[in-house]
Amino acid sequence: MLTVDFDMLGVRPGDVALDAGCGFGRHSFEYIKRGARVFSMDMDMESLLKARFSLAQIARAGQAHTQARYLAHVGDALRLPFKDETFDRIICAEVMEHVVDDRQACREMVRVLKKGGTIAITVPTFFSELMYDALTFEYFSTPGGHIRKYTPKKLARIMRECGLEIYAIGHRHALHTIWWMIRCVVGLHRAEHPFSRGYHRFLTMGLYSTFMRNVEKFLNWFFPKSVVLYGVKK
Repeated sequence: MLTVDFDMLGVRPGDVALDAGCGFGRHSFEYIKRGARVFSMDMDMESLLKARFSLAQIARAGQAHTQARYLAHVGDALRLPFKDETFDRIICAEVMEHVVDDRQACREMVRVLKKGGTIAITVPTFFSELMYDALTFEYFSTPGGHIRKYTPKKLARIMRECGLEIYAIGHRHALHTIWWMIRCVVGLHRAEHPFSRGYHRFLTMGLYSTFMRNVEKFLNWFFPKSVVLYGVKK
């Protein structure tokens, strides 16, 4: 389940790429399949270990491009452990709403991005966050959870102030908007609730259904879960 359009980002074989806040590695997998040398970074060690294991399995199975390389790092988005202008491509998916200083995080990513390099930053939509906040107090009070809401205009302003030029915008994951609505109603802490588990199975089946993917593309015009801004370093 990819939030970022890799064709829009311009990923090519041989690119040096960063997956900042990789989670379980969904975008890292696509990076290596397209032949990029990817650095997968996250602060959560459990997520990072799962991503590292999965990336190794993909490589062993021969599903990666022959030029692909990967390396997993524990790292903080506010202090990236890389030299200036290291990366051709950067993805920062669903991270900015968690960090204390989002401008500093953006500045750090721009610092390590090469001139002419591209970046995709994704955040939850303002509409979905507003709705979840209204449904339960847990959504913005859970430790490690979201601490702010974004409009596309607000995120674009931050990116421009840090030296990026916005060249595209996308909206994704309308069906996940519904899933988080269910989670908010039954309780975010009750992931094993029958309604939550049932809808999650539906989402999983949808990953393999062309019809469901097309339905979601249509629904993304109305209530997307995520907004993606694509920028290039001037």
